Amino acid sequence: MEKKVKLLLAEDDENLGLLLKEYLIAKGYETDLYSDGELAYKGFTKNQPYNLCILDIMMPKKDGISLAKDIRLLNMDVPIIFLTAKNMKEDVLEGFKIGADDYITKPFSMEELIFRIEAIMRRVSQDNNSHEDAVYQLGIYTFDSRKQILTGGEEDEVKLTTKEAELLRLLCNNANKVLERNFALKTIWIDDNYFNARSMDVYITKLRKHLKDDPKVEIINVHGKGYKLIM
Repeated sequence: MEKKVKLLLAEDDENLGLLLKEYLIAKGYETDLYSDGELAYKGFTKNQPYNLCILDIMMPKKDGISLAKDIRLLNMDVPIIFLTAKNMKEDVLEGFKIGADDYITKPFSMEELIFRIEAIMRRVSQDNNSHEDAVYQLGIYTFDSRKQILTGGEEDEVKLTTKEAELLRLLCNNANKVLERNFALKTIWIDDNYFNARSMDVYITKLRKHLKDDPKVEIINVHGKGYKLIM
């Protein structure tokens, strides 16, 4: 019997929260609902492992961004989807900086949420079952894509976020060739919209910092096309 995907849902709007929970359960997802950020954090610590977290950004006691930061301290890999209002661009970008996987803007259809959950879970499953090269050599660095660890340089060992690791693996698989921007966005973020594009820029900047100790390893912008990992 296939094990159910277990979701953490943090939503302070009681009606929306219950509606989402009932819908997700009806779709076969085991779902725990928490009405504020503090309760959600306690629930995450006590009821792990969750396969995915859905966090409303605007919540009492602990907002969704703060909650995601705390969750990331406990688990670097669990996927996170933010529920956000239309006028909260800065919050969405802040969420991506701390390793969120996706966001959905209110009001949204239940079908869209299910689509985004399924897309993320498919990607996680593919990553877990991937037969691609797991370990890459980048100059002085060694990148273990399965463990998401980069070794070498002054920092010695860096645990990458899931997004950082996915993006670096794509760059490695296309080393010294152009990694097209839209291809990377649709592969990792599912959608090539404005927010996801800005998010990818943030992760490219992070990867450059991680690789800064070897001048022979460089991620360059290819204007109008994408990025190229030179090594």
